[in-house]
Amino acid sequence: MKIALWILIFLATFSIMEFMAWFTHKYVMHGFLWSLHKDHHKKDHESWFERNDAFFIFYAIVSMVCFYLGAETEFWYGWPLGFGILAYGIAYFFVHDIFIHQRFKLFRNANNWYARGVRRAHKIHHKHLGKADGECFGMLFVPFKYFKK
Repeated sequence: MKIALWILIFLATFSIMEFMAWFTHKYVMHGFLWSLHKDHHKKDHESWFERNDAFFIFYAIVSMVCFYLGAETEFWYGWPLGFGILAYGIAYFFVHDIFIHQRFKLFRNANNWYARGVRRAHKIHHKHLGKADGECFGMLFVPFKYFKK
């Protein structure tokens, strides 16, 4: 029974992270920490790294704290929480940084309906170069209107 609960917590955490990504992007990145995020919309430097890359540190720390609590205390569900956050971070990195922004030249020829929809939705978001009016959505939940044949 504990394994089933572990899996349920992991899946719930991964799913909740989609909301957290949307919320953080809309209200933090396009809000009070726009100074860190704006170089993601309008590159103003020559470096491969962006100031925007600092955002992963927050969720990495939360994940590590969960792992620590799972290992060092009776808070056993720190493990599935930490792995759910970590798994979402890895998925986000692959979809957003590798697939969409091509920071590594992989998946360049992916052209199925989901790939086209995700790219189209992200392009709509990036047409806004400023802090305001950036339509925000998660990585996995993209409104169906972007999935055209």
